[in-house]
Amino acid sequence: MRIPRRSILIAGAAVLAAPALRAQAGWPAKPLRLIVPYPPGGSSDIIARAISQPLSEALKQSVIVENRAGANGNVGAELVAKSAPDGYTILLCDTGALAISPSVYTRLAFDPSKDLRGVTMLAYSPHLLVVHPSIPANNLKELVALSKQRNLNFAVSAVGGAPHLAGVAVERASGARWQYVPYKGGAQAIQDTIGGQTEVMMNGMLATIPHVQSGKLKVLGVSKRTRMPLIGDVPTIAEQGVPGFESGTWQGALVANGTPAPILARLNAELIRAIRSPDVRARLAGQGAEVVTMTPVEQDRFFNAERTRWAKVVTEGNVKLE
Repeated sequence: MRIPRRSILIAGAAVLAAPALRAQAGWPAKPLRLIVPYPPGGSSDIIARAISQPLSEALKQSVIVENRAGANGNVGAELVAKSAPDGYTILLCDTGALAISPSVYTRLAFDPSKDLRGVTMLAYSPHLLVVHPSIPANNLKELVALSKQRNLNFAVSAVGGAPHLAGVAVERASGARWQYVPYKGGAQAIQDTIGGQTEVMMNGMLATIPHVQSGKLKVLGVSKRTRMPLIGDVPTIAEQGVPGFESGTWQGALVANGTPAPILARLNAELIRAIRSPDVRARLAGQGAEVVTMTPVEQDRFFNAERTRWAKVVTEGNVKLE
């Protein structure tokens, strides 16, 4: 009896696929790495450490948070992009900054849109425009006027990152003038602004609000469409002469492209469950972050839209890095 070639091919494919299916069914079989491509203390780091324990409990495996800072998050992102597509190495970062990188960097060792796959968005927090308390300005208009009278140093958590480009956009739209001072992460930029080495900055609310509440920084505006009761009656930047302005820090999780769909689905479900847990949600809400989750397809679409949006700002601001 002659067996049709098509049947042989189908049977062969099934044999080859069987080990992969068994491996996925047993996933995870070892600890997971949660890569934060920034120094400790920033928004991504705060979220990673908040969800690592509930995620570990759900998956019954250790979840190790690793800070791999450098090149505005690209060092850690490249590590994940070039890792095995097996779901054991997860990138947790500001997806806005990641979407900006292709426009800012003339050379990247990886392609974020091709080498990474979205798992889910996790949280959004608007940027706060803050100044050292000694700065004699109580709103954006007064800050712009002051910037034309004397040099103001604007702390940049990462050159080409979302807070940096938000500052560029506000500067161009308002007529402000400031000198950008680059840092390797938001935590150090905040500390130097608190210390008076720099005087102005925009940064994610999650990492910045504790210093506003303690009086170490003065907030002049929020980059959201509506005001936020958490920081009192502080007007939005859009209300202060930059119509329609909105920006913020979008934390999301990504894995290497090619990660099997069942693993992607499991990660999506467990990450969403972890970020929506009452303790984590309450903690983030108390610091001005809103839990926002998506399907992998929705996150990929969001990522592509952000890349298009910020490419225009990069071009207009002439922000380019090697």
